Amino acid sequence: MLSISKRSAVEPFHAMDILAEATRRRQAGQPVISMAVGQPGHPAPKAALAAAQTALVAGRIGYTDALGLAALRQGLADDYRDRHGIDVDAGRIMITTGSSAGFNLAFLSLFDVGDAVAIARPGYPAYRSILSALGLIVIEVPVSAETGYTLTPESLEQAQSAAGVRLKGVLLASPANPTGTVTSAAQLKAVYDYCEGHDIALISDEIYHGLTYDAEEASALTIGKQAVVINSFSKYYCMTGWRIGWMVLPEELVRPIECVAQSLYISAPELSQIAAIAALGATEELEHYKQSCRANRDFLMRRLPELGLPLLSPMDGAFYAYVDATRYTNDSMAFAKRMLAEIDVAATPGMDFDPVDGHLALRLSYAGTMAEMVEATDRLAAWLR
Repeated sequence: MLSISKRSAVEPFHAMDILAEATRRRQAGQPVISMAVGQPGHPAPKAALAAAQTALVAGRIGYTDALGLAALRQGLADDYRDRHGIDVDAGRIMITTGSSAGFNLAFLSLFDVGDAVAIARPGYPAYRSILSALGLIVIEVPVSAETGYTLTPESLEQAQSAAGVRLKGVLLASPANPTGTVTSAAQLKAVYDYCEGHDIALISDEIYHGLTYDAEEASALTIGKQAVVINSFSKYYCMTGWRIGWMVLPEELVRPIECVAQSLYISAPELSQIAAIAALGATEELEHYKQSCRANRDFLMRRLPELGLPLLSPMDGAFYAYVDATRYTNDSMAFAKRMLAEIDVAATPGMDFDPVDGHLALRLSYAGTMAEMVEATDRLAAWLR
């Protein structure tokens, strides 16, 4: 019998397990509404689909440079300039197989086994699992109204002091999953300056950029060139299944990360890169989807508290509602499984995001249609009564 490595002993990603069960139920004919994962309810942009179709007909899809197609890297640089007013050298941009590959590459290139990296709690569970699998020490820093639902220099200082370690890295997401928190430019600069002053690598997860509603959306790129910025076409660009993302790197990291990527991934899929180039020009279509997300958000901000599911954090960005389920349960895992089995509504238990207090919380994705939001909450209302 094969022995299993200790590094593979990570917690399951419960959102994906719930999604798998929801898919089985849907395939069996059940009227499932999935609010479990961040899957946009809009297809990839029309221009991206057309570009991919043209490339498939031509049939000349193959490897690219590990850094990605020059046209896509330049297109992203132009997009930063035109849409965000940020000057980014295309030579600092690397195309990745989704943001997940970007995190792998950043962690492998920045940290050694035993290094300590801070993340927010609640936060995206894959951070914790990937870091643990790579032999790194994960320092989970609680965020709350007191910290503005984001990391702060003070909370980082307290966390590393309590853990008795020296931080080598900080990973900050804005907008954040599951809280929807948008870290302001001033808050982000405070963390950036703290990391730079203490020789700590800062990784800025910006994959939900574009999906900010009433808050100020800031990129670490506006502050300095030493942060590693990770982004993706999955969310705002509605291209989850295309597995295409990018990194913006400090100049000294480009070649080391390129070398690691050459062995791990060869290159991101060329077909997805071709589609992504076209997607960069689909702003009007994508802004329409953003407005549908805003409408879903506004609806759920009113409706969920009416159902006895008050918000645990502001819904400033992304497309998630993180709610307090204590009126109905102290076991959100069992609650989510019952909800799917009994009313065919899928949500993610908070244990994915917070191993301490997550048993009291649920995350609901509002990336789908308004009709789905209305139907799901109507089912919830009847069930919870």
